[in-house]
Amino acid sequence: MTAAVCLVDTSMGNLRSVARSLERAGASVTVTDEPSVIASADRLVVPGQGHFADCARVFAGPIGEAVRAHIARERPYLGICLGMQVLFEGSEEAPGAAGLGVFAGQVRRFAPDAPDPDDPTRRRKVPHMGWNEVRGDHPMLPADDWFFFVHSYRCVPEDASLTVGVADYGEPFCAAVARGRVLAVQFHPEKSQRAGAEVLRAFVEDRWS
Repeated sequence: MTAAVCLVDTSMGNLRSVARSLERAGASVTVTDEPSVIASADRLVVPGQGHFADCARVFAGPIGEAVRAHIARERPYLGICLGMQVLFEGSEEAPGAAGLGVFAGQVRRFAPDAPDPDDPTRRRKVPHMGWNEVRGDHPMLPADDWFFFVHSYRCVPEDASLTVGVADYGEPFCAAVARGRVLAVQFHPEKSQRAGAEVLRAFVEDRWS
């Protein structure tokens, strides 16, 4: 039986690219912003590229309540980029804009004055854009594989045990978090070729253990 996945329409990022990648992983995809469909979905994917304030605005009402209800029912959730960041309480990108608060912690900006990881004589570029190795410890994540990132901010969970994937960009940062049937990643699986396809396939196939 084909796995059914609900892809939340946040009006941010390339939804069609994520949908196609999920379909290639074996899913039947419904793209929607309807709260009742989101709350009752078998599997939920929240992608997003853009500004935290815009994402927080989308989730400030019924859509956010539906996402919380889905997670509270312990149904599978995959957050991608902003879909990871919005799980936390807030972000330096948009002071005063509230995230979903599923996890305690904040989203912090990379300091641009840190040394470039490839050339210590230069300052690192922000945003962090390109391929980076993720050291993972979760059934959904290929161990020590490479993924594609585009971001200026990274999640800082209060509970360090949430972190299941770490990458380095001048300093270690949280690249993936998980708890129960929630997995969220800062990288873009839909842009990460073989490794990204494996993450999506694991999600579609419910490889939680």
